[in-house]
Amino acid sequence: MAVRREPVPAVVRAHAQALAAGTAPPPATPRDAATVVLLRDGADGVEVYLLRRHGRMAFAAGQAVFPGGGVDERDGETAVGWAGPEPAVWAERFRCDEATARGLVCAAVRETFEESGVLLAGPDAATVVADTSSPDWEADRVALETNQVSLAQVLSRRGLVLRSDLLGAWAHWITPAFEPRRYDTRFFVAVLPDGQHTRDVSGESDAVAWMRPGDAVAAAREGRLGMMPPTVRTCSDVADLVRAADVLPAAGRRRFATVEPRAVVVDGQVWLETDEEDA
Repeated sequence: MAVRREPVPAVVRAHAQALAAGTAPPPATPRDAATVVLLRDGADGVEVYLLRRHGRMAFAAGQAVFPGGGVDERDGETAVGWAGPEPAVWAERFRCDEATARGLVCAAVRETFEESGVLLAGPDAATVVADTSSPDWEADRVALETNQVSLAQVLSRRGLVLRSDLLGAWAHWITPAFEPRRYDTRFFVAVLPDGQHTRDVSGESDAVAWMRPGDAVAAAREGRLGMMPPTVRTCSDVADLVRAADVLPAAGRRRFATVEPRAVVVDGQVWLETDEEDA
């Protein structure tokens, strides 16, 4: 079977070397997580929204990432208003149970709102919130971010439903065994809703930017932008899109395997290796 090898990012190189040397601790259990590749049409083509995580963060410090994070216990609340594909559909796409799928979709919507100010919800199945930048919306975002309220509570109070049809299933990556913090991450794609704007609001990042995905990949390859392999691979996957709106039909046609990179030593150098058929 063909394999793909990539250099180990500097931010995790010490952990990978410890695994290769047989001195790494037992692998941590991965935590369910969701991340959202948010796209828009820019002046020079399709762009993706990236956040650079603070250097003090325990996971992926200094790396450019998509909005996302771990599934919260309250993300599984069944009271959330829902429009679009039901959890059973997402469970089939991500090969998990329905409860996990519900939590993943809710986490994707919640984390996108918390980290970019963009909310994939609306009054009904045909409309989306037009603007989320007012002070009252910011209060809701902060309350979510600080775990004072759940997504279901915010949507219910505002008479909104989660729009799962605005999301597409794109990929599934599991953090390598050598990482002290590990995530079982499902990658979603979404298009920036009309009337909404991203805002630099995440307390976990020190910079945000809209970039053409091909430019982001080039910057990562040249060492000008720190990016973990899943982010590089995903940017590469969407780099050829002509319009942002093309991503949801592409997601519907997409078939993907679970990718869990492993550390290997070749000629004394540590690499991240994945099976080519999983890419």
